[in-house]
Amino acid sequence: MRVLIVEDEPYLAEAVRDGLRLEAIAADIAGDGDSALELLSVNSYDIAVLDRDIPGPSGDEVARRIVASGSGIPILMLTAADRIDDKASGFGLGADDYLTKPFELRELVLRLRALDRRRAYARPPVREIAGLRLDPFRREVFRGERYVALTRKQFAVLEVLVAAEGGIVSAEELLERAWDENANPLTNAVRITVSALRKRLGEPWVIATVPGVGYRIDTGTGTGIARETGPGSTHG
Repeated sequence: MRVLIVEDEPYLAEAVRDGLRLEAIAADIAGDGDSALELLSVNSYDIAVLDRDIPGPSGDEVARRIVASGSGIPILMLTAADRIDDKASGFGLGADDYLTKPFELRELVLRLRALDRRRAYARPPVREIAGLRLDPFRREVFRGERYVALTRKQFAVLEVLVAAEGGIVSAEELLERAWDENANPLTNAVRITVSALRKRLGEPWVIATVPGVGYRIDTGTGTGIARETGPGSTHG
């Protein structure tokens, strides 16, 4: 999951971002409305966390733009105001949830995961492919009947690959979806994480490498290397 945090208090924003990273949730920060709109225009986010009182276009205006864009990005509003009228106006703008400051990080994490499940209501809550069973809410992975213990980053990478349902995911896309905007595009983090993840899942390898293209869940032989047999063919 990748979220955008729109918050003009730097210490709070950084503390939230660091806390979310520990929960395998990638987060970018925007300190004002203009920066938020710019990031929304160039990146793909699963959820936007908006402080209503920010410099430039307000959180309310950013919410209006998100709704008007038709992107369907869920919006969680943050505010120091806890009056019912304030919450009503926020929901009226298109907010999907509301959290009053001060708040516990754990509550924010639970609300974000609930919003993500709602957003993905068309998909089964537990995803299964190639003998893998991944539960996004409980953060559990099984291969057959064997529980597989993963680090937070390994789980985040596997979640992206499983969601692709056997489709190829590039290293760049994995970096974008499982890390955040501060990740170095020249880093070996993706290759190293995928290699460690593959070993954790065990043989036969279920993560296939498509040389020069990316990675995918191997729904066939599980050799770990995708075969290319010509135009229009598939690896079975």
